[in-house]
Amino acid sequence: MDLRVYLSEKESFTEFNSSSLVFWEQRDLVYGDWSSGANGDGCYEQYSDIQVPEGVQNNGSYYIHVYLTKSGFDPDPSQKALYRRLATVHTSRMLNKYKRRRFLKTKNLLTGETEADPEMIKRAEDFGPIEIISHWHTNLTINIVDDHTPWVQGSVPPPLDQYVKFDAVSGDYYPILYFNDYWNLQKDYIPVNTSVTTLPLRVTFCPLSLWRWQLYAAQSSRSPWNFLGEELYEQSDEEQDSVKVALLETNPYLLALTITVSIIHSIFEFLAFKNDIQFWNSRQSLEGLSVRSVIFGVFQSLVVLLYILDNETNFVVQVSVGIGLLIDFWKITKVMDVRLDRENKVAGIFPRVTVKDKSTYVESSTKVYDDMAFRYLSWILYPLLACYAVYSLLYMEHKGWYSWVLSMLYGFLLTFGFITMTPQLFINYKLKSVAHLPWRMLTYKALNTFIDDLFAFVIKMPMMYRIGCLRDDVVFFIYLYQRWIYRVDPTRLNEFGTSGEAPTSLPAQDGPASLTHGQEVTAPPKPEEDKKKD
Repeated sequence: MDLRVYLSEKESFTEFNSSSLVFWEQRDLVYGDWSSGANGDGCYEQYSDIQVPEGVQNNGSYYIHVYLTKSGFDPDPSQKALYRRLATVHTSRMLNKYKRRRFLKTKNLLTGETEADPEMIKRAEDFGPIEIISHWHTNLTINIVDDHTPWVQGSVPPPLDQYVKFDAVSGDYYPILYFNDYWNLQKDYIPVNTSVTTLPLRVTFCPLSLWRWQLYAAQSSRSPWNFLGEELYEQSDEEQDSVKVALLETNPYLLALTITVSIIHSIFEFLAFKNDIQFWNSRQSLEGLSVRSVIFGVFQSLVVLLYILDNETNFVVQVSVGIGLLIDFWKITKVMDVRLDRENKVAGIFPRVTVKDKSTYVESSTKVYDDMAFRYLSWILYPLLACYAVYSLLYMEHKGWYSWVLSMLYGFLLTFGFITMTPQLFINYKLKSVAHLPWRMLTYKALNTFIDDLFAFVIKMPMMYRIGCLRDDVVFFIYLYQRWIYRVDPTRLNEFGTSGEAPTSLPAQDGPASLTHGQEVTAPPKPEEDKKKD
């Protein structure tokens, strides 16, 4: 076979006689050859610095046209004697890639100054906050699939069907040419503008096995039902870069360990979620549980959701945080009495929502200890919040006052959020018991925290996140210490007069009050005051 590669600004190529458009010619290639080439792997390579046309400098498109013919034939249809349709394979694609560049107009809310590049500010004023810019990558691989599968038109499974081209007359399919840019990382793309006059391009021609082609095609395919927009796909491409970098740069044993641990992490996350739902769904008494911590958790989830919406985070992250917020709202109905007052309506139309503490929470000493814990906590929390708010206002840039409030609250919760776990420790200390805690859920979450510790030291991340993982461990170890010192006494009778020990039999006595063998010994009911003390 003969390979010819042309570069053109036109999507449909006809200028075969223009030598300036020829990028590469490679003669006498053999289909299914895996041993030729410079490295003995069947691969050939062409590298050159190309002159960038003026149209491409001004955000125009640039195409690569690849023609593969049987030796001795020409891809130009005007060459009647040398051209044959069944001996010519043609495919093309756009070389440059258009990417969105966002400009966030942030400034110091007190001084009105910004550290952004003045040129970027001017471009944002001219083109708006979102600018479409042409980008270029140096490498492109052309794979010819070494396959002899008897494909039949209409039976090729997706996404392979878009690459297999059949002849309308004979029903045979042409050799499969596949543009492979899977290993081109997003961070390696460079912007193209009027100041760029030359661009490097390395084109590699290699054979490819069927199963590897299937892997690449599946990973690179995109759904035709693009209802989420191109923006989501751009975010997905950037997220896949981290996976590609891990595959390229990570030790294979460490990579296998990371994959295994990630699967375990997902299982524990699901089990923690399941047990958390079961615990709150079956809970009848709130004695020993910090209701205020649950309410504060709703506030924390709401702040996180508003913050990621304001910063246009990934859609999948938005959905997961939104579901978590709905679960937190559901917990409110389990720890408090939520009712609709249809008599006293808001504006005479909407029923009024009334919320009050449950009787099992009010009548126990838990409410007193919970209020006391949050009162002590406020002495630390409010000064820290005020200091962080002033720091954020003086030294950070924001889009506006609304963004400042959200980023300040989010940063504060990220830094000091673990403090909200301490009221439950205080209640445990006052009650001298931990029997009321959802230990299964806490155990699964603690195991996930230990796994996060592993990732914190394996994966490159800010120091604040590493500290955040470790401080959650400290709180859980305090829970474990409390469980060790507040042990369960199986011989102690509860308010119903029963204990955790096996029932014992007493000798028979005269009269109707005698007990039969195996009957449980019960004490007389206790007064209400004694029950509360117990």
